[in-house]
Amino acid sequence: MANQIEHPSGGYRKLFETVKETAQPLSACVRGAIPSWLKGSLLRCGPGLFEIGSEPFYHLFDGQALLHKFDFKNGEVTYYRRFVQTDAYVRAMTEKRIVITEFGTFGYPDPCKNIFSRFFSYFEGIEITDNALVNVYPIGEDYYACTETNYITKINPETLETIQKVDLCNYCVINGATAHPHIEHDGTVYNIGNCFGKRFSFAYNIIKIPPLQSDRQDPLKKMEVVVQFPCSDRFKPSYVHSFGLSENYIVFVEQPVKINLWKFLSSWTVRSTTYMDCFESNDSMGTWFHVANKKTGEYYNINYRTSAFNIFHHINTYEDSGFIIVDVCSWKGFEFIYNYLWLANLRENWEELKVNARKAPHPEVRRYILPLDINNVEHGKNLVSLDTTTATATVRQDGTIWLEPEVLFSGPRQAFEFPQINYQKFSGKDYTYAYGLGLNHFIPDKIYKLNVKTKEHWLWQEPDTYPSEPIFVPHPDAMDEDDGVLLTSVVSPGSGQKPAFLLILDAKDLHEIARAEVETNIPVTFHGMYKP
Repeated sequence: MANQIEHPSGGYRKLFETVKETAQPLSACVRGAIPSWLKGSLLRCGPGLFEIGSEPFYHLFDGQALLHKFDFKNGEVTYYRRFVQTDAYVRAMTEKRIVITEFGTFGYPDPCKNIFSRFFSYFEGIEITDNALVNVYPIGEDYYACTETNYITKINPETLETIQKVDLCNYCVINGATAHPHIEHDGTVYNIGNCFGKRFSFAYNIIKIPPLQSDRQDPLKKMEVVVQFPCSDRFKPSYVHSFGLSENYIVFVEQPVKINLWKFLSSWTVRSTTYMDCFESNDSMGTWFHVANKKTGEYYNINYRTSAFNIFHHINTYEDSGFIIVDVCSWKGFEFIYNYLWLANLRENWEELKVNARKAPHPEVRRYILPLDINNVEHGKNLVSLDTTTATATVRQDGTIWLEPEVLFSGPRQAFEFPQINYQKFSGKDYTYAYGLGLNHFIPDKIYKLNVKTKEHWLWQEPDTYPSEPIFVPHPDAMDEDDGVLLTSVVSPGSGQKPAFLLILDAKDLHEIARAEVETNIPVTFHGMYKP
């Protein structure tokens, strides 16, 4: 583990500052040489508006969605950004106040109403936000910005114009969907979200959206549910951020962070209640793994259990000799990590920020091994026969399969998060390398490369710089898994530096190939994609 860089100047606060749209693409100053084969666009999504007038947003996932685009052409780079014209954004800008409740910020009723009208407005219901600040992904020939509700927003990836708000409930039985779908080589999209299942209890649906076909019909109209996973608690579904997909199996990790249905329903009538108020932790359930057959939709009634952890991002899931290997970014324990992502906490001075972060669950990259053959097995015996891992799976007297992970990466308050792989060629397959954003007490300040077989890791880091999720772009003539580049946008508020730059790293050893500097700050971004 490399020496930890300190941030006493608090430059990370620039990540959480409001910015304006750019009227036109800005030309970047390139240092180094942009690879000649890099011809496309890096699309990024995140919050760009952290207050409406005098009304602040309170949580990291509240700011209004801003799309970013870096274009690569003839060795030059341009940067452009626009706000997504969601209902949440347009109404807030029109009425000059926060109108729709976000993750941790309540949208207040019209202050011009009299006291009686304002009282009854609390019982009219909170509108579900369409603030698409988390990710961008393709469906067919179209591109969508998304959050984690039932709304996605169709955008033009060239101009960043907002085209259309889409309600997934109009196409499928689902109350929301994650911002981390899996997209196969032919364009098939898989995603997961919760729904009401049998006997008015909650369940989790896997939805499948086919690629664009010869009839040119919108693929959304052909969306279908292919698997339904049961919920461990009838009225308290777990928070779902991502899931695992191998060649033949779907893996869903049900974590102990729960959405209290009764709190959620009451939030539609109780003043100042937000989504964050509806979360609670189950300190006794541990964590459950669910498996289904991707091709047949069969749910495997195998009770995989392990100790409690938070999960937001799967790294990769693949099969080996009758086992499913599940690599995840975990946070040890049942307390919800989002409790530590209030903007007030993230804007604290460095020493106070570290004190708060030390109270949070510990981050680890873990490998879990799920055996598929559990017939006629001996109680207490480790079922994992692979000689490449220390992870275990033991049958208990009650019939559950208890999983103990192999830790692939761990550091004191140093998280490997926002993971990426060579997705195009190794998603759902045996792989060697993962790339991630290094969080130092929740502040992003490094880029990691991890060999998941040997646990060797490399990093890129500079003082007073704050990168984003690294996107892997393979070389068009790649021979090796790690033959390509990483793209990451970096905030650089230090003295004598440009406000931000696009960094290009060699994916083999993380040495810098080039950077494209821009004369504007770029606030925090969460996820994105490279569009060739």
